[in-house]
Amino acid sequence: MISQEDIFQIGSKKEFEKITLKVFRHQYDNNLVYQQFCNFLKKDKTNVKSLTEIPFLPIQFFKSHNVLSSPEAIQQTFTSSGTTGMQTSKHLVTDVSWYEESYRLGFSEFYGNIEDYCVLALLPSYLEREGSSLIYMVEDLIQSSNHSDSGFYLHNYDELISKVIELDNSGQNVILIGVTYALLDLIEKQKFQLKNTIIMETGGMKGKRKEMIREELHSLLCNGFGVSKIHSEYGMTELLSQAYSLGDGVFECPQWMQILIRDTEDALTYVSEGKTGGINVIDLANINSCSFIATQDLGKKYPNHSFEVLGRFDNSDIRGCNLMVI
Repeated sequence: MISQEDIFQIGSKKEFEKITLKVFRHQYDNNLVYQQFCNFLKKDKTNVKSLTEIPFLPIQFFKSHNVLSSPEAIQQTFTSSGTTGMQTSKHLVTDVSWYEESYRLGFSEFYGNIEDYCVLALLPSYLEREGSSLIYMVEDLIQSSNHSDSGFYLHNYDELISKVIELDNSGQNVILIGVTYALLDLIEKQKFQLKNTIIMETGGMKGKRKEMIREELHSLLCNGFGVSKIHSEYGMTELLSQAYSLGDGVFECPQWMQILIRDTEDALTYVSEGKTGGINVIDLANINSCSFIATQDLGKKYPNHSFEVLGRFDNSDIRGCNLMVI
């Protein structure tokens, strides 16, 4: 049995590889959808000996199948956003404590104690629907901050503007986490000069604005908020872990998550560091679902395991997981 301690206390590359192969064997045995996919590729637990030999399940399977590695009852169902009539992804979670442990430890790794912050959330398109894993996470961070001013904002921009200015001027550390188009709406109403506030964008125009390259977007946000860097969160419905960028669009993963970059022409091979390809994610927190996901995002990886998200494959559905088009 693989425990949360096994996953969340990984301390070395060797240990990560050992646990990852153990998770692969567990999911091959217990996830029929994943097992059938592996068998189709002629891969099974007897002939997979390294990370690069593990099959990565195309993310589209979460739209058409119940991707489960556990017989336990479903505690939480997370769903992706989508336009009317679009088929959305469904992530069935049998033990939500894995998600909670993942995002709490992940946030702490990159930002320290949540109680040091006031958390303000501007996530209207997520807040207005059911089943958002991002809302679940941010709501918990808001509560964990124990700050009386932490909370969600919908369309009450004037109230949010006043609160941000008041908190920042008081010297309070603030994290303002927002969907991209709403952050742009906010700085069109008010220009800021913030000294104690982190701006974290979660990606996505949701059809509200034209897509733009990251450099252009972050330049606009930096100028509008009066900050030197824009932070970003890279997560999605099908994952239970997040990578964070502390600026310049370069993301880092917590110890139980890793990115591989596959060849765009041959999904079973990998490109070298610095080359563009499709993003494969190992998310060991996804123990009861599938930990090996082939996303529709394009990116590149660097020698220290950091990575960039560069865009999406053509004809892939528009979704809200850091959508930056090339």
